[in-house]
Amino acid sequence: MNRLAEPWGSRIDRSRPIRFTFEGKNFEGYAGDSIASALAASGQWVLSRSFKYHRPRGILSMTGADANALVQLPFEPNVAADRTPISAGLRVSAQNVNGSLEHDRDAIIDRLGRFLPVGFYYRTFMGPRRDSWLKFWEPMIRRKAGLGVVDSTAPYRHFDKTHLHCDILVVGAGPAGLNAAITAAEGGADVVLCDENPEIGGSLTYGRHDPATLAGLSSRLRALPNLRLLTGTVCNGWYEDNWLPLIQGDRLFRTRARAVILATGSIEQPAIFRNNDLPGIMLGSAAQRLIRHYGVRPGQKAVVLATGDEGYCVALDLVEAGVSVMLVADPRSGGEAGAFEAELHGKGVAIQKAATIEAAEGTAGNRHLARVRVDGRWIECDLLAVSAGQVPAWQLPCQAGAKVGYDAATGSMTLTLPKAPVHFAGSVAGDNDLRGAIAGGHRVAAAALSRLGQAVVEDRTSTRPTATSPVHVQPIIAHPKGRDFVDFDEDLQVKDLQNAVKEGYREIELVKRFTTVGMGPSQGRHSALATARIVAEATSRTVGEVGVTTARPPVGPETLGVLAGHHEPLERRTALHARHLALNAVMKPVGAWWRPYFYGEASEAEKAIRDEIMAVREGVGLLDVSTLGKLELRGPDAGAFLDRLYTMAHANQPVGRVRYCLMLNEMGSVVDDGVAYRMAEDRFYVTATTGAVARVYADMLFWNAQWRLRVDVLNLTGAFSGLNVTGPKARSVLQALESDIDFGREAFPYLSGREGVVAGVPVRVMRIGFTGELSYELHCPSSLAPALWDAVIAVGKPHDLKPYGLEASRILRLEKGHILIGQDTDAITTPDELGFGWAVSKKKPFFVGKRSIEMRARLGQSRKLVGLRFPADARNIPGESCLVLRGTTPVGQITSVGFSPTLGCAIALAYAHVDDSTEGSRVTVKCRNGQLVEVPVVAHAFFDPANARQEM
Repeated sequence: MNRLAEPWGSRIDRSRPIRFTFEGKNFEGYAGDSIASALAASGQWVLSRSFKYHRPRGILSMTGADANALVQLPFEPNVAADRTPISAGLRVSAQNVNGSLEHDRDAIIDRLGRFLPVGFYYRTFMGPRRDSWLKFWEPMIRRKAGLGVVDSTAPYRHFDKTHLHCDILVVGAGPAGLNAAITAAEGGADVVLCDENPEIGGSLTYGRHDPATLAGLSSRLRALPNLRLLTGTVCNGWYEDNWLPLIQGDRLFRTRARAVILATGSIEQPAIFRNNDLPGIMLGSAAQRLIRHYGVRPGQKAVVLATGDEGYCVALDLVEAGVSVMLVADPRSGGEAGAFEAELHGKGVAIQKAATIEAAEGTAGNRHLARVRVDGRWIECDLLAVSAGQVPAWQLPCQAGAKVGYDAATGSMTLTLPKAPVHFAGSVAGDNDLRGAIAGGHRVAAAALSRLGQAVVEDRTSTRPTATSPVHVQPIIAHPKGRDFVDFDEDLQVKDLQNAVKEGYREIELVKRFTTVGMGPSQGRHSALATARIVAEATSRTVGEVGVTTARPPVGPETLGVLAGHHEPLERRTALHARHLALNAVMKPVGAWWRPYFYGEASEAEKAIRDEIMAVREGVGLLDVSTLGKLELRGPDAGAFLDRLYTMAHANQPVGRVRYCLMLNEMGSVVDDGVAYRMAEDRFYVTATTGAVARVYADMLFWNAQWRLRVDVLNLTGAFSGLNVTGPKARSVLQALESDIDFGREAFPYLSGREGVVAGVPVRVMRIGFTGELSYELHCPSSLAPALWDAVIAVGKPHDLKPYGLEASRILRLEKGHILIGQDTDAITTPDELGFGWAVSKKKPFFVGKRSIEMRARLGQSRKLVGLRFPADARNIPGESCLVLRGTTPVGQITSVGFSPTLGCAIALAYAHVDDSTEGSRVTVKCRNGQLVEVPVVAHAFFDPANARQEM
């Protein structure tokens, strides 16, 4: 057992043991343990196999920033074992193994490396036959591709999204981030502080620091009610206008901040030598995290590579944890001994100057480190702690516009950012010592407060930054036998990068794409600087000239569930939902809305739908149209605004009249239709389709912000409900209601609108004709819709009024040849293809999409929407989406089809070749059973083409 006694282990609760399995074997850890720490405490150091060569891999960073510790959970692949806590009964298995973790049959690939040079996949898999790729190579590669396994039967998980706004967002709760957040909050700002770890403090929780420093910062933080702390939260990207996604477990915070302070710290770098990937070789900070966070002894006999004071601190921590430190290898030449070096000497630890690690060797099968070679001599050890310097965590800063540079004098990577609402603090800004980091936190918080126009508080800390000391830069020399890994994720060695340059790939972005360096889970965190140095050496350039590859969001892994948000289907019900259920309606979801499909028994659906259709054609029907989009535009420029947004003219539309609205996008494609009722000179009531209203409303807001017209847009979709009373007897039903509106033909003509009171309910009434019959749409506040519905039902009984559902409505509009947006249109449909040239104003100088439809018209038209009428005795009726052919070439498809009780035959709308679109032509349709049928083309309006019935 490698478990240390208390007080080591700040994250674990020793009173709560937890049992779990790894690779089918039983293990035990404590609450708070990560998978990796619990396994390490039990002596299990091999966690995975490498991607290409299937070499054993173990703990490297303990930060979840590398592929070494990726494991498989029952329902989730690619889980970071060094960050994921254990739970009772958890079943963990290794990834990327063929056989088992201990006996991976694909480990033989490690011996075949000479046959798999960098970029081999670009020059292989071409033969021996022309179909070899599809028949042999692709199936084999697919079997080997990927790391974990996706389980499509994974149980339901709840994911959530929420919005978060603040004055200042501080990313990183290390010493710099803590002081920055505290300073900003003490200055009166609304502050959010997030950190990926379960506790605040950063390096103060595992480094060799005075506990009083963290205690003091923590007490100040707790006293600030305007500072919100989010631990266990990853900031996974920076986007324009300081929009940042914060991921806390299965919740996504969509965060908008007026100013951002990035205190993301630095990334410790591995050293490059032969077999530097063996389990037992880890970063110095990883060893410290195992000791202080989890109470785990990382080894029994250790060698420490120390290029600075941090390495000496690691050695001191190892000694205090009971690890026998065999040697501290310091590549720097001799000089005056520092305090930590003197302390180590006092503890009897050997220190060798001007020495470095040349190679390592493992136990059988390379399952663990056995010894390292320092200056030609081998030293037996089971732990090599590497402290070879760090680089600033550049991903978020670069997404915010920072530029990566290289200071040759200090041997360090630098970040510079022009004046922007983003500030850097701590080691990401080059303040690598504790005092400098804390002082830097106050400095950038003061700058952020000043930018926001808020008071700057005095620095209450006594810390001041110290001068930056040069970093020792070890030369990178390819080992003759290789296996000196630069990128652990992709198994890339020094020679691979050198060979890429020899192939002609001099630029770092091309080197990345040829070798795949930096493309793995770590995204170059441990390889970017080393790669730049190798390429710079090979091309006789400086590291600054070579640079690093572009950092793009996301910063780290994110589940698709977090991006998708709620799994629960959103449901919306109209104010009349209970009335429909009381009438025995069969309800169906239409988008988010539940709507009556028809009324009656499910076993008699066909008869019920036919009866509803005939009730509308011969008497009167009632339809709930509450799901329609309802938008109100107010302001002196309302008419001019609609003129720009829709294809028809609305600025000159008389008050009290209703006009058809057709909306295009910038490409000239039809995206929505509806009607606009002008209620006053400065007021319009506009309807949109159920599925497109959210987009239409968003587009209206967008264009209103662009055009800056004097108009306000209100979305009344949920606030108002709608009833459509339609049929030859519709006027008689409405005239039977108590109302101050005259529904007579002369007083209320077709395409007119009126405001008034019907049955005691304030309404907006529009006379329109989607069904092709005399129709009135009554819109009222949703809270009053049930009362209006009941009143219409009551007075309609003598007229045999019948509520009808969605399917009857679909057939009624199909009989009139009216389109449904999204069903009879697609992403490229133009008004001309629909035969809607009458709906496009030729006089307006501009509307959205005007230029595009004119350009597309000059290119010529290849298809047009036509009506198809099948013989009454036809038995083979094609379904929607069945292809329309011209010869053997597909030229269109059926968009809507159904049986018309009114006409006694099946009818359809379809796209046909423009040359076949004239009435009397015949087109060929391929049915779902593969048979071809010829159908005559007719006009859109199958029923009442003269529109006499709707204008009666």
